[in-house]
Amino acid sequence: MAIKARSLSKRAVLKTLKDMPERFDADELIERIMLLQKVEEGVADVKAGRVLGTDAMREHIAAKWRK
Repeated sequence: MAIKARSLSKRAVLKTLKDMPERFDADELIERIMLLQKVEEGVADVKAGRVLGTDAMREHIAAKWRK
């Protein structure tokens, strides 16, 4: 359902970097940036109305389980 965000803002990535400890693994930074992108994608989905209510989501899941 999510539309992939094409890019992240430099400001958000720099804030993520600033919030990291003085020493860290590159994998940890990459994971945080990926999480940041997922959150931004979710916010964009909500703003664009690409969301399902609880009842619609339950039906969607139940339909998949019935297959």
